[in-house]
Amino acid sequence: MDNRPIGVFDSGVGGLTAIKELKAVLPHEDMVYFGDTARVPYGPRSDETVTRYTQQCIRFLLSRDVKLIVVACGTASSVALPRIAEKLPVPAMGVVPSGVAAAVAATDADHIGVIGTAATIRSRAYERAIHELKDAIRVSARACPLFVPLAEEGWGDGEIAHLTAEAYLAELREESPDTLILGCTHYPLLEDTIGDIMGEGVTLINPAKQTALDAKKYLEDQDALSEKDTPGEILYYVSDTGEGFRGIARWFLGEAVDVQASVDIESY
Repeated sequence: MDNRPIGVFDSGVGGLTAIKELKAVLPHEDMVYFGDTARVPYGPRSDETVTRYTQQCIRFLLSRDVKLIVVACGTASSVALPRIAEKLPVPAMGVVPSGVAAAVAATDADHIGVIGTAATIRSRAYERAIHELKDAIRVSARACPLFVPLAEEGWGDGEIAHLTAEAYLAELREESPDTLILGCTHYPLLEDTIGDIMGEGVTLINPAKQTALDAKKYLEDQDALSEKDTPGEILYYVSDTGEGFRGIARWFLGEAVDVQASVDIESY
């Protein structure tokens, strides 16, 4: 047994999708969440910058004595984690392998769509991981950078979100994948809008959901689950003001959250 918390980080509010899924399957685990709200979005940044930001976020989580790190940011999981994972003192898991496994299991037509930030799509991390599992699968990928600020503003539905999604996804819809990976943890905040554009025949894959299940299995296998029988405590930290974060967290999680502190992440 290990009562230390799970650490989760994202470039902003998107990682709340991972928190929601982790809470569902690991209700007794304490968690520490860090949202790098001062530097969101990561998607347009260079690979070197994304890697530096990721290292700083991980160092902050390590300072909170976490037992496992969940890299909930699709960009960081695609670009940075493969470079640094083996050097970390605790295990870290990203959303890419988990999302890919779920998508490969779900597709009947062997055609998977992937949407993500510019950096995630440029990295081709999802495409490589898909082909490692099944080389014959066709992959259609599209960058949808404006989905992140829409999610950050709480504009996941409505006319602006719908028009933006239509512009991004019209060509992808014409290519007719039967499965679509939401390759950024912000994107489930627009899931209804994305589903409306893609149509009923397309299965949407939320990598955060499978990542939560993988985290549970890992902790079970390592005999590292918390021995608590009460609901886990979640501490939330951000690198900028917490006001906008609190509003979106209330909307998405259905409950108020208390942001502990604004972290000077550049000091880590």
